Amino acid sequence: MAKKPPVVNSEPATRIITKPDQSAALQVRRARLKVTRGPDKGQQKDLPPTGAVVGSSPDCDLMLTDTAVSRRHFEILPGEDGFTLRDLGSKNGTVLGGMLLHEVTLTAGADIQVGQSRLRFSILDEHDEYPLSNRTSFGPLLGRSVAMRQVFALLEPAAASEATLLLEGESGTGKDLAAETIHSLSPRRAEPFVVVDCGAVHSTLAESELFGHLKGSFTGADSDRAGAIESANGGTVFLDEIGEVPPGVQPKLLRFLENKEVKRLGENRYRPVDVRLIVATNRDLTAEVEAGRFREDLFYRLSVVRVRFPPLRDRREDIGPLARSFVQKLRPDADPIEVISDQVLSMFQNHDWPGNVRELRNVVERLLLFPERPEAAISPTGRSSGQEAQDLLGLPFHEARRAWTDRFEKVYLSSMLDGHNGVVSQAAEAAGIPRQTFHRLMAKHRLKK
Repeated sequence: MAKKPPVVNSEPATRIITKPDQSAALQVRRARLKVTRGPDKGQQKDLPPTGAVVGSSPDCDLMLTDTAVSRRHFEILPGEDGFTLRDLGSKNGTVLGGMLLHEVTLTAGADIQVGQSRLRFSILDEHDEYPLSNRTSFGPLLGRSVAMRQVFALLEPAAASEATLLLEGESGTGKDLAAETIHSLSPRRAEPFVVVDCGAVHSTLAESELFGHLKGSFTGADSDRAGAIESANGGTVFLDEIGEVPPGVQPKLLRFLENKEVKRLGENRYRPVDVRLIVATNRDLTAEVEAGRFREDLFYRLSVVRVRFPPLRDRREDIGPLARSFVQKLRPDADPIEVISDQVLSMFQNHDWPGNVRELRNVVERLLLFPERPEAAISPTGRSSGQEAQDLLGLPFHEARRAWTDRFEKVYLSSMLDGHNGVVSQAAEAAGIPRQTFHRLMAKHRLKK
């Protein structure tokens, strides 16, 4: 019989405290990982308060060059029960105390084996404190979880300021709603709020879209046109997917931030503008800077206030309240408790939500259309994975494998599209396959954006 990972008692790694002024704060115990064996021996990393991902990808908090380590191998998360280590579906597994494990609570001094590397986990004596909002909403954003209360604690003072904001997080986490709410609560709320989706603007038109152009400055420029920044004079510009701005346009965006002036394409003079800038991205801009695709000086100028939105899978306690709030909005005459029953909520809690809150809303909308088949709301096939596997047992091996692969492809592609708001180029990049391949698979399974 296979051994089970040890169950250990551990002090809380996080706890909510009430300060003398009655404000709430999250107290997070500090921890450290140090590589004690392998090609990266000597490297160490103090864990961020939100936890750390370890793997061979540059996007990881601790990157290992060990070729036997997966891109995202495991994560360590602080919580009320201590520090939890969770394997992220790695190819070669994560070993602790000689046992292959999926999830375990760590104790100080634990040695973690991944590939040819060993890492020592240490719990430090120091704590960090992070403010928590007493609110459970910010405009249309809802969240009772500690993660969202941390976000609200940053957004509240930011709304009253003039600071440039960088909103980070996966697609569907609510960055666009946050930007609109910040503007609506700011001193500029009576002035324009202009949105530019940088990912949807062709690279050759990006400069014109942002800064405007004069008639005749390029083929198709039939008249003078003010850009988004100039059009928002006095108000706020929200640049969604800022990581998509072409390198040639980035210096001009930096000049605008430093001098508060813009120059239309084909024009010789600069025009003064009074605009607040909020930007958002689902990319890791620090990795983009390291790769030379995004200017370092622009990154630091944009991140005066930097807010990371947690994915829905990291705040599962918010799933029920969010789902029931969508029921109220989509069908006010329905009983949210009846629609989102304990059975349905259990299904929702077991889903990873790659499309985050946006996907949850779509699922609730499908559930309202097919209340008698809640499994159809989450699965495009309308059947559980267990039922689908059972269906294939009567088929020859190669036929069953082909059918299973087809079903996986359809579910995977649908999830990636949901997770990237239907933008094929972003979905393909996240999937790690060429865009042409993604389009071919979409056509094969008759999927639409």
